[in-house]
Amino acid sequence: MQKVFTELDGVWIFEPAIHRDGRGFFIESYSKRKYEALGLDCEFVQDNHSLSREAGTLRGLHYQLPPSAQGKLVRVLKGAIYDVAVDIRRSSPTFGRWVGVLLSADNFRQLWIPPGFAHGFCTLVADTEVAYKVDQYYDPNTDRGIAWDDPQLSIPWPFGKVHLSDKDQKHLPLAQTAEGELFP
Repeated sequence: MQKVFTELDGVWIFEPAIHRDGRGFFIESYSKRKYEALGLDCEFVQDNHSLSREAGTLRGLHYQLPPSAQGKLVRVLKGAIYDVAVDIRRSSPTFGRWVGVLLSADNFRQLWIPPGFAHGFCTLVADTEVAYKVDQYYDPNTDRGIAWDDPQLSIPWPFGKVHLSDKDQKHLPLAQTAEGELFP
């Protein structure tokens, strides 16, 4: 297992060891001991799994406020995504900056997104399956979002026309999000 740093403090890419032979492959997708040795020391309480039928399906940008703020360890089981983390900590020197990472079933990479970041992804191929571990339970009372197409963020999503949920169509840009709706 290898940890790769990104431009945003605390957002990391994990690359597991891949063991291939004539039968296929084997990876250890999670080992608490190995992740702790690399600096990721949290207790995961819930696993989530999504299927997106169409390429260009965009989910996000989502986050939960404290006390239910979630850290997420994201990986792709089938297909590929462009995965994005946005720093929404007002006191952070990188507030409003984002990082995008290609995650796929072929590259086996995982992205750690700590609390204080909004998260979203866009599927690159049809029938993409994404799994992620979270360190806090889902709480509808603290569930929030930021507009995926916020012009201030200027995220270069891979599709101009995307498939969105009704909920994700209603999120406001970061600049219009009330101070109490973000992290200090």
